[in-house]
Amino acid sequence: MKLQDTIALVTGANQGLGKCYTEEMLRRGAAKIYACGLTLESLEPLTEAHGERIVPLKLDVTNRADIAAAVDRARDLTVLFNNAGVLAGTGLMEAGSCASFRHEMDVNVFGLADMSLSFAPVIEGNGGGAIINMLSVASLANFPPFGTYCATKAAAMSITNCLRYELKDKGIGVYGIYAGLIDTPLIRDFKGEKSKPEDIAAIAMAAVEDGVADIDTDARARDVRHLLGGDPGPLQRIQHEKADAFLEMQG
Repeated sequence: MKLQDTIALVTGANQGLGKCYTEEMLRRGAAKIYACGLTLESLEPLTEAHGERIVPLKLDVTNRADIAAAVDRARDLTVLFNNAGVLAGTGLMEAGSCASFRHEMDVNVFGLADMSLSFAPVIEGNGGGAIINMLSVASLANFPPFGTYCATKAAAMSITNCLRYELKDKGIGVYGIYAGLIDTPLIRDFKGEKSKPEDIAAIAMAAVEDGVADIDTDARARDVRHLLGGDPGPLQRIQHEKADAFLEMQG
């Protein structure tokens, strides 16, 4: 699908990757973007830079009232971009309880699902469009230092595949975006090679326009996808070796 003249909503648009996606979609001709963040103040730089093409919305994807208010406001929507996400940065045993895991699930899985359920009828009513979900290499293989986050991203990938099937006859394309570590506030404190968010946004949006359903945006995503083509044992061993190296790097 082409982004020219589309009307989109981007969750987590106030910073990092969401801000880059918003700006890339505008560059490709989106007519209007409902830019969402936890506070309106956090969205002021976007509105100042892009004027009336940005409609700021306060939106917590775990808050049903916020979602209902967004649906009432964005009745002209044709593209939903589920970008908002949280990362606890622990494994299950390290966390010692399921509290942070539940929060990750609420945002990364149930938030994505609630937004899709709420906006799919809107998009269908406007003649069709797209739902774009920000997934991760973590959707494909669990990386133990981020163990619970990986579990949520695997679930988000599964829901993406479910939505793709359920919405195929309603004129709504469903896209999944995969990447490794990205240089955003989400992993500001973690050391290691990271992709530039603006590069990820440009590659992903070009692939959406080309109709690619599952979009691998960087070398790490492509490498993991390749390794998944055969016996999963080698990939698991590599992930564990990388986990050891990663934890050693963090000190």
